[in-house]
Amino acid sequence: MKKYLPVIKKCPLFDGVSNENLARMLGCLKAKVVDFDKKYTVFREGTVQKHVGILLSGSLHLVRMDYYGNRSILSGVEIGETFLEEFACSEAELPVSVIADEPSQVLILDLRHILHTCSNCCSFHQQIIFNLMKILATKNTAFYQKIDVTSKRSTREKLLTYLNYQAKKTNNNEFNIPFDRQELADYLEVERSGLSMEISKLKNEGIIDSYKNYFKLL
Repeated sequence: MKKYLPVIKKCPLFDGVSNENLARMLGCLKAKVVDFDKKYTVFREGTVQKHVGILLSGSLHLVRMDYYGNRSILSGVEIGETFLEEFACSEAELPVSVIADEPSQVLILDLRHILHTCSNCCSFHQQIIFNLMKILATKNTAFYQKIDVTSKRSTREKLLTYLNYQAKKTNNNEFNIPFDRQELADYLEVERSGLSMEISKLKNEGIIDSYKNYFKLL
């Protein structure tokens, strides 16, 4: 667990928790590190989860499959980021699956140990709960951004809306996105061929520049 502490310290869930309390806190929360192979389904749609995950290494995607097998990526998970906290809080069936895009390591926390103060009355519990509420609010904002992107009528509008959000997020007109071309198409809910064609058009028109997952708004 010690080698993951630099990543864990950066997780927003642990803001305000001192270094000396961090290791003790992880023991109190019954934290465990789990390895997942590429393409492994970490958590499956339709199951009820009471756990919160933190990505320590690798890459994860929250994916929804429709009846016909069409895939839509709701979001990616960045290293040091929590995931599934909104669903764990509701104790409802997962509407998405969490899939490892590459070999990944995840810190698993039981939500019940976060929300309920232990017998030791650890002082950091209230801080963790406060941090969790902030994370949920941030995820709610990201959810509405996703709706804003996919509600656009054309592939061009969807792509430019998404790229503008990324530029605002990074405060830079140059940035890398967490998706390859197929994953970006799945996130925007468009065909990959149409997306590639639109990217080429926008480059020819001098509106954007791009290479693989790098984009620049001109």
